[in-house]
Amino acid sequence: MSDDGRLEEEPDADADSEEVDWEMAPDSDADFPADPERVAFLREIADDIYGESSESRQVSAILYRVSDLYDPDGDTSPEEIYLNVRHIMDIKAQGGIDR
Repeated sequence: MSDDGRLEEEPDADADSEEVDWEMAPDSDADFPADPERVAFLREIADDIYGESSESRQVSAILYRVSDLYDPDGDTSPEEIYLNVRHIMDIKAQGGIDR
């Protein structure tokens, strides 16, 4: 997705997908200092939007993962979150995991 929210073209199918994903992933040198208030705020929103639909559950899970960036006990990175979301979207585009 571009900075203005538009979807960008898919990378070349012949390209190594993991390499392309890493090129598109956010900068890993970013600093995410512990911020318990931010963790609580993000998790509160995640709890509020969690619902019956798979989409609401996916967004809720993403928010929890993002909150882990600010949790001193959390173990994640922007790259890991990006790749996880990308994987979810790929499965969704293919019609689901059972397909």
